[in-house]
Amino acid sequence: MSERRGTDPQVDVCVIGAGQAGLAAGFYLQRADRERRRRGDRALSWVVLDAHDRPGGSWPETWPSLRLFSPAAYSSLPGWPMPRWSGEDNPPASHVVAYLRDYEQRYGLDVRRPVRVHEARRDDGERLRVRTDHGDWSARSVISATGTQSRPFVPAVPGADEFEGTQVHTAGYRGPTAYAGQRVLVVGGANSAAQVAADLLPSVERLHWAALRPPRYLPDHVDGRVLFETATQAVRDRAAGRPTRGVASLGDVVAVPAVREARDRGGLRAVPMVERLTRTGARWPDGREEPLDAVVWATGFRPALGHLRSLGLASAGGHLLTEAPAGGTMPVQAAGEPRVLLLGYGDWCGPASATLVGVGRPAREAVAAVEALVDRSAGSGED
Repeated sequence: MSERRGTDPQVDVCVIGAGQAGLAAGFYLQRADRERRRRGDRALSWVVLDAHDRPGGSWPETWPSLRLFSPAAYSSLPGWPMPRWSGEDNPPASHVVAYLRDYEQRYGLDVRRPVRVHEARRDDGERLRVRTDHGDWSARSVISATGTQSRPFVPAVPGADEFEGTQVHTAGYRGPTAYAGQRVLVVGGANSAAQVAADLLPSVERLHWAALRPPRYLPDHVDGRVLFETATQAVRDRAAGRPTRGVASLGDVVAVPAVREARDRGGLRAVPMVERLTRTGARWPDGREEPLDAVVWATGFRPALGHLRSLGLASAGGHLLTEAPAGGTMPVQAAGEPRVLLLGYGDWCGPASATLVGVGRPAREAVAAVEALVDRSAGSGED
């Protein structure tokens, strides 16, 4: 789906990342190209570059017991529903990996891997140059869909560099086997922390779950469907100037069955955040100390956007500033730079866009913005 002019391949749009967001963008790019050809309009050239050596985005890097917040029917990308999961619980990460692999194959998406993007920078004229470890691409626009998994965040807790036990972020957590019979501290107040704590509870000698503030469980009937609807309504309310009820108003932790069982039967409870780690354990603000063998940091991730650094895009609050493209409703465009679209990092680039079910609408608007840019360029004779 790419064309060559001169030394480097040239495309209308280069999608960086082939996880759920990149595949959603690929679906709409393919559909847009097909419709343009049917109408006799200029074709749309595009490519997806992915740093991984296999399909599935970051999902193969999660721990085996990780579960979706919603049933398969409510966890689908555009065009093709996720196949039904036969188990009693919501689908595990392995089911998502298989779905993303099959989705990519089903639509014949043009994914090049493994290709690591070093940077996207402004080139001569109206194009961007995408530098990779397999050569450069020249693109009229870029859709950045690199997610957050490659940038785990660990807070600066006093004594962490002195602690002699094991420390791992959830990005590297692979299940409870390595912690059997140990004394483990899980740090974090959201869903990953709750799921990891529930995963470890039956295997460890002693589990401590510490959070900055007491985690709030959502009502047991609330799942990803409700979270998506709430996030979408919040965006509409903000756009209309109405008071906003965001997802955070519902609570912090989705009570998936494993978490619910650990909470109700296993006594899973969070305690206040530790004051510091010591050489052999942790100390709490009340002076209590507990011995530890391991710490699991379930403290989240940051957007992986280093490849856009040289563009000097405006940022605030820990992420790039975004705006809705002309005629659009989703904040998928980098503020002041219409050639850069941001997809799948969080609500700041589309409501619930970091979820399977939520990324479809922002992806559709990002591709519409790409089409508009291509048509403007063609109308100005830039082609």
